[in-house]
Order: sequence, then structure tokens, then C-alpha cells
Amino acid sequence: MELIHNFLTFLDSYLGSAGYFPFLLLGTGLFFTLYLGFPQVRYFKHAWNVVTGKYAKKDEQGDTTHFQALATALSGTVGTGNIGGVAFALFLGGPAALFWMWATAFFGMTTKFVEVTLSHKYRDKVEDGTMAGGPMYYMDKGLNMKWLAVIFAVATIISSFGTGNMPQINSITVGLEDTFGIEPILTGAVLSVFLGLVILGGISRIAKVTSTIVPLMSVIYMVGAVAVILYNIDNLIPSFLSVFESAFTGSAAVGGFLGASFAYSFNRGVNRGLFSNEAGQGSAPIAHASAKTSEPVAEGMVSILEPFIDTIIICTLTGMVILTSGVWNQKFDNTFQRTDMVYLTGTISDKVDDDRKQLYKLINKETSEIAPYSGTFEVINGKAITGGFTLLAARSIAENVHYSINDKPFNGSLKVVNGALVNKVVEINGKSLVHSVKLTTLAFKQGYFGEYGQYIVSIGLLLFAFSTAIAWSYYGDRAVTYLWGSKWVSTYRGIYVAGFFWASFADTTLVWTLAAVSIVLMTIPNLVGILMLAKEMKASVKDYWTNFKPND
Repeated sequence: MELIHNFLTFLDSYLGSAGYFPFLLLGTGLFFTLYLGFPQVRYFKHAWNVVTGKYAKKDEQGDTTHFQALATALSGTVGTGNIGGVAFALFLGGPAALFWMWATAFFGMTTKFVEVTLSHKYRDKVEDGTMAGGPMYYMDKGLNMKWLAVIFAVATIISSFGTGNMPQINSITVGLEDTFGIEPILTGAVLSVFLGLVILGGISRIAKVTSTIVPLMSVIYMVGAVAVILYNIDNLIPSFLSVFESAFTGSAAVGGFLGASFAYSFNRGVNRGLFSNEAGQGSAPIAHASAKTSEPVAEGMVSILEPFIDTIIICTLTGMVILTSGVWNQKFDNTFQRTDMVYLTGTISDKVDDDRKQLYKLINKETSEIAPYSGTFEVINGKAITGGFTLLAARSIAENVHYSINDKPFNGSLKVVNGALVNKVVEINGKSLVHSVKLTTLAFKQGYFGEYGQYIVSIGLLLFAFSTAIAWSYYGDRAVTYLWGSKWVSTYRGIYVAGFFWASFADTTLVWTLAAVSIVLMTIPNLVGILMLAKEMKASVKDYWTNFKPND
């Protein structure tokens, strides 16, 4: 697993974590925002009118209503990114990361408007009678670049596992195990059966399920979030200010948090923003292509609402819960994952200014005087009795470290090579920063509901993540349909359910890294494609308003 994780991390360094990617993503959104005259602002009210069916016409081709298409697309975006993804962004980049998630969402509203409009315009009715659309169709029919369409479709299939499948069930099982003590494999088995039953019904059943789940889960989660924010109301304004104050400087070290540079906060905020609202990724257009309308621009306007609901509202609530509660920079008892650990040479303290400066450089991938540790140390009754090293876990100095095997204290020698523990069996526990779902769960306990707040996270996570997995199965099967036809969809669905089950007990860090890589494999071809069709997009918007007759 470590080899796979290292390989995925290597790929990510040239994709989502590369310096050019945030500029490409935000730059595309900024370009279309200016080119189309701020459509996310000017057409916002009109988008609500469209989604509520004010301009709906009978007997138009499609499989779902505007609202059902929006709900399906939202179910694909409102998932672990809103609960675990925001927490992961704050863990990596501090408060500054939230600012860049907002920026990604604002410009992403325009990006999504463009990609949905173009994808709906070039959709097809396939042999089973359903509608199929998405970026692969505009790439093929609009750009005459079938090779690019094939790359995107393949990336969509990979991303259906890396984005919509594995991280979702992984986060569900972690949350349910922490809250209720349910074994991950049991959760995975039960939910895999339910997933199979839903997706076998195709888009009609998927749309009915998601249009019920999305409103319910949003209300439950928002009530719980507000209960925490109001309980910590004195911290609300300072928390908001910290987001803006650190946006262009990076987040300063505080508590167990060692600080994040501007570049790191910017990159992680944009990256996590994309994972949350998927603007530019090209996934949502696949759901919107099923909508009953002959006006592609109208459906594009519906999609403007997605990043607003997903990131501006729900992710902001999560971020404020974490920041106002103060848990984001505190250390908690934790079981360390191997991919989150590195042994460092020397005795290093996060309470010594010089050490903190070097640790800051190290975790922000700058040149540091701190080197990885290699050597052997002795452990008696679970405690290391020889020194010369410091354990960095979850980007923080680990405290009260304990070594065990099968819940029994370990005794013996442990070898470390280039910062990595060689022994794969021993379990390491202690106090460190936490991230992802665990961080959000801890934050939800710091409100009026107290310990019961964790149940809101678990229920919200279950509904959010499961609905995301449902939506992404549809994205994947439309990509399979484009590449090989409808006859292979059943095979894909079987593999999809199997992958869902496997990820219920896989290493969480590995799954999140896979998600980061697969997202960008879709996003880059899609952004290039919509930029090439910029003039056509502008002409389509002009034609829409020229022919718009609200009373027809």
C-alpha cells in the first residue's frame, strides 16, 4: 500500500499539486466570468426560476426534471468533500485554505454554467432510449477530437472510483466506527447491497432517491452546524477574520498546527474546493444532460446553483464549525496511519521557536535543516526507551506515543529507514492533530448538542456520501456507454459495487490520494475543451436571451 501511495503522490505532484493547476482552474473560471459578464451574479435569480419549473414545457426530451437533475448533480458533489474534505483542507492549509475554497466556488459557478451548457447541447439518445451527455460528447461532436473524448471518458471511469466511490464509503465506515463502534466491513457489506439495488434502476431510480435524500441531508447537517457556531459565537468573527487575514500570507502556526505557506494554502484550498463542488471537472454535466429541456443554456443556468449550495453554504458551515470550535489546532488521542508518519533525526519540539521554523519549512516542502531518521530504537512495555529521533504524525509532533500489537504493549527493537518504520504489524498510538472526518466529528461535539453532535456528522456523512456514490455510478456508466455501448454497463456496475465494498476497510490516506489524482485526470481535458468552445458558448447565451419567451 505504501508503494501505491508513493506512486499516486508522485503523479499528484505533476497534476493537482503542481503549481500550474490552481491557476488553470481559477483562470478558466475567471476568464469565463469576465467573458460572459458575471453570469453567476446576473443569472442567479433566473436559475432559481428555471429549477422550480417556472419555464418548463411539456413533452420535451429527457429523463429527469430540472430539479431532479440538480439534485442528482448535487448528490455527486455534496459528499465527503463537505465534511471530511473541508476538514482536510483546514488541516493542511489552515484558515487560508477556506478562502481559496470560496474563490474556487465563485468562479466555479461560471465554469459549471459553461460545461453543463455545452455538454447538454451535444447530448445523444442511446440505444436503450435514455439520454447520454457530458464533456466527451462535446469533445467528440463539437470539437471533432474523439481522442480527447476517449481520454476524458476513461478518466471519468477511473474517477468514479477515486472520487465518488472509494472515499465516500471509506469516510462512512470511519464515522460509523468512531461513533457507534460498527466494524467497517459490516458497514461496507450492507451499504454495498443497497447501492446495487439503487443503481440497477438506472437514472430514473437514481433521480428519485437523490431528490429525496439531498434536501433531507442538507437540513439535518445545517441544523447541527448552526448549533455549534452559535454555541461558540464569540469565536465567529475572529474565525472569519483569520480566513481573510491569512488568505494571501498563509496560515500562521498556532497550537499544534505548525503553519502553512501561502503557496500550500492556495494549492490545497483550490484542490479541496474542486473536490467539493467539482466545477470544471466535467462530472455534473453528465447528470444535467438527462434534464427534460430543449434549451441547453437554461440547464446550464441551473448548474450555477451547485457550487453556491455546495461550497458557499455547506462547506462554509463546516469550516466555521471547525474554526470556531478551536479543534483544528489541538492534539487528540489518535491511531497513526503509516502514510501520515515520518521519523525525524534529533529531539525536536514544537514549543521551541527555531524548531518550529524548521518544521514549518519541512511540512511546506521547503528546504529544511531537519532530516529523516534512520536507525534502531528499543521499546519496553509500549514506550520507546532510546532517543535520537522525533515522530511527526499528521503534520504535528506526536506526544504520548505508544507501540502495541493486538492491543498488547510491544517489547523489542524497531527499525526505521529514511523516516519510515520497517515493522508493518506494530500499531502506533498517541496525541497528534487529526484530519478529515475525525476532525469534523470532534468539532460537532463542541456545541449545544454536546456528545450527540457526533451523531449528526455520522448521519449526515452516511446520507451525503451514499448519495454521492449513487450519482457517480451514473457518471461512470455514461462514460462506459460512450466508449463501449450500453451492453457493458452491467459489468461496470458490478465492479463499481465491488470497489465500494473493498474501500470500506482500505487505508484512508491512500483513498484520498487516489481521489486527488483521478479528479485532475478529468479536469484538465475538460478545461481545455471548454476554452476552445468559448465563442460558441457566448453565441449560445446570446441566442437564448434573444429567443427567450417566459410565457410560452
